[in-house]
Amino acid sequence: QVQLAESGGGLVQPGGSLRLSCAASGFTFSSTPMSWYRQAPGKERELVSTITSDGDSTTYADSVKGRFTISRDNAKNTVYLQMLSLKPEDTALYYCVAHWGRRHWGQGTQVTVSS
Repeated sequence: QVQLAESGGGLVQPGGSLRLSCAASGFTFSSTPMSWYRQAPGKERELVSTITSDGDSTTYADSVKGRFTISRDNAKNTVYLQMLSLKPEDTALYYCVAHWGRRHWGQGTQVTVSS
């Protein structure tokens, strides 16, 4: 079955950076668009970024444009989210999502931006 394992979250100071990873298995990763979502306490889940199966096209939420970069390595079945210039409002649980028939969700990795 589809398995998505996020890692790389943690506590970081404002202005810092983190790189999230999502290791995927159980489906044809190289044919599957992937996304990162996030959910902050008391807020709705938000689409952060999406990358096409070949990595040639990416989209970003306005709130993260210019600071976050999504990428993928199809040889390693892994998608990444590089996050720079982090802000307290980036604090959330970050989920990896595979668009394989339907959306498949990982368990999430917590990102906390605080001084």
